Amino acid sequence: MRTTKEKAGQLDRRHLLKGAGLALGAAAATAAAAKDASAGSEQRAPEHRGYRETEEVRTYYKLARF
Repeated sequence: MRTTKEKAGQLDRRHLLKGAGLALGAAAATAAAAKDASAGSEQRAPEHRGYRETEEVRTYYKLARF
C-alpha cells in the first residue's frame, strides 16, 4: 500500500511532465508563429546563382578578345 507521501511524489512528477510538455508545445507554436510573421514582412531579392555577365566580365572579354 502506498503512503500519502508516495502519492504526492507521483502527482508532482505528473504535473512536472504535463507542464514540461505544455511548455514545449507552446514554445514550438510561438516559434512557428514568429517565423511565419517574419517571413511575410521581409521580402528578399531573389538570389542570383550561376553565371552573370557583369560589366567586369564584359571588360575582361574585350581585353582578352573572346
